Amino acid sequence: MEYMGVEADRLHFSWISSAESTKFVQVVSEITEKVKALGPNTHYVKKEAKVA
Repeated sequence: MEYMGVEADRLHFSWISSAESTKFVQVVSEITEKVKALGPNTHYVKKEAKVA
């Protein structure tokens, strides 16, 4: 993923059963906090078009 400009901490895979709603909430909350702490991914920020 880093080759494509996505930092490893911005991607997370986790197996969560549909019966594990509390685990889902916990995992989503943790990942959201981590990604917010990383700040914006500057690799994908659009640059203003240059007008001739």
